Amino acid sequence: MLLQEDRIVLHIPASLVTEPLIYRLIKDFDIAVNILKAEVVENDEGLMVLGIEGQESKLKAGKAFLREQGVRLQALTRDVQVNEERCTHCGACTGQCPTAALYLTEDYEVKFDPEKCIACGHCALACTYNAVEVHFAD
Repeated sequence: MLLQEDRIVLHIPASLVTEPLIYRLIKDFDIAVNILKAEVVENDEGLMVLGIEGQESKLKAGKAFLREQGVRLQALTRDVQVNEERCTHCGACTGQCPTAALYLTEDYEVKFDPEKCIACGHCALACTYNAVEVHFAD
C-alpha cells in the first residue's frame, strides 16, 4: 500500500476549536499528522497548517470528515512573496526560517524555495521592511 503525503491549511470555526479533530484524524483514519503551524484560541477561529500522510482513501475520508464538521480546507500553496522594491536583502527573514526555504545566495540576494516552506510566517514577522508576505490562497 502506497502512502501519500499532503500539506493542508485548516480554517477551524470558533465553535470547533475545542473539539479533538486532530486526534480523530489519527485514531479514526490512521493518518500521520505533523502540525507545522497552529493558531488556535478558544472562542476564535483557528488556523492550522498540517503535513499529513496515509493511504489515499483514508486521507480522502479524513478530509471529508473535517469538511462535514465545518472545517474549511485548503491546499498549502507555500506562497511566500518577497517584494523586490522593499527588500534590502538584509537576510533577517532567512535567519528566522526554520527550514531554510528563504536563503541568501553568494551574491547576498534573498531567494525562496517553495518546496521547503511550511508557511510558518516567521519570515514575515522578522522583516522590518514588510517585504515578505505569506499567502494562503484557495
